Amino acid sequence: MDKKTIKDIDVKGKKVFVRVDYNVPFDENQNITNDTRMVRTLPTLNYLLDHGAALVLACHIGRPTEAREPQFSTKHLVKHLSELLKRDVQWASDCVGPEAEEKAKALKPGEVLLLENLRYHKEEKKNDPEFAKQLASLADVAVDDAFGVSHRAHASNAGVPKYLETVAGFLMEKEINYIGKTLENPQRPFVAIIGGAKVSDKIGVISNMIDKVDTIIIGGGMAHTFDAAKGLPIGDSLCEPDKYDLARELLKKAEDKGVKVVLPLDLKVANMFPADKKYATEGKTKIVDVDKVEDGWDALDSGPKTSEAYTKALEGAKTVIWNGPMGVFEYDDFAGGTLAVAKAVAKATENGAISIVGGGDSVAALKKTGLTDKISHVSTGGGATLEFLEGKEMPGIAAIADK
Repeated sequence: MDKKTIKDIDVKGKKVFVRVDYNVPFDENQNITNDTRMVRTLPTLNYLLDHGAALVLACHIGRPTEAREPQFSTKHLVKHLSELLKRDVQWASDCVGPEAEEKAKALKPGEVLLLENLRYHKEEKKNDPEFAKQLASLADVAVDDAFGVSHRAHASNAGVPKYLETVAGFLMEKEINYIGKTLENPQRPFVAIIGGAKVSDKIGVISNMIDKVDTIIIGGGMAHTFDAAKGLPIGDSLCEPDKYDLARELLKKAEDKGVKVVLPLDLKVANMFPADKKYATEGKTKIVDVDKVEDGWDALDSGPKTSEAYTKALEGAKTVIWNGPMGVFEYDDFAGGTLAVAKAVAKATENGAISIVGGGDSVAALKKTGLTDKISHVSTGGGATLEFLEGKEMPGIAAIADK
């Protein structure tokens, strides 16, 4: 994990190929609705520009087909990126070929060129060597600041380093330091909070965390599979019956390793899902103990006793990793458990813990609580964060030059 960064190279007078993750959400009028991923790259881009580099920025948006759907064009990023960088950003209508080559060649120090969507070319996802070589030919050196795609072996992050020395940008460095180095050598007690809908989505994370943590908190929809595996009634709650044996195996593994597992004590249940149009007039909720969930009722959030147990488990923690919400937080009626955890993690951070929150839903849930700035590190990666937590090799990170 000891990778070279932009501080280890001289970029003065050089063209720098920068892989960024600008896969941001847009509204129906192609206005950016959340620019967090763009803002997080500014320290890297400004450092390079301040040190005399010219920048060739490469990214993808969405999952375009070969038809090159116009809604996925990076042209929609140019105006806002120019405002963020306080300078004009040039744009090339392709990421390889004559126009990209000519515009990159003409770049002067302090200038910025944004390339068209990498995924308009199927060669990007295939990590095609010739395509990677074409991208690399646009610059003298490469910087990878796209943690969000680091779990993918694509041409722009795993292929380009075969032709250009590639170092980490500040955002990538921060992700590696916080997640990678925290997992390698955590301060203890180390508590992991794993939520979300399905056990199947987080098997690797839970198993890997059991090898590393002192306590693991399991919440959200996946907790029902663990409860059902223990013989508890779960009513109409989300469940994966084919994962009962796995749930029992994970609980046994934790017991054998002396890892404390905290599961719900009580739940907030509803007689219908809040997305149902009838919910506004006929929806009912109640708090029941975990062994009292009746048929016809769906557990959608943790109850107050559970939140108290989760909060207590986080007291005195020195390292906290949180991935996945505690309930259907998108609806205010079922956001209480997630808010309680967010407050407890923020308090642990205030008391000196290193806290890391990762995964799309977790970050969205945290944003809803208004406590984002109370956390040590909020990861920009969704699937990348999950795979990092699972302990899988990350091709994009592996390709960055070692110190």
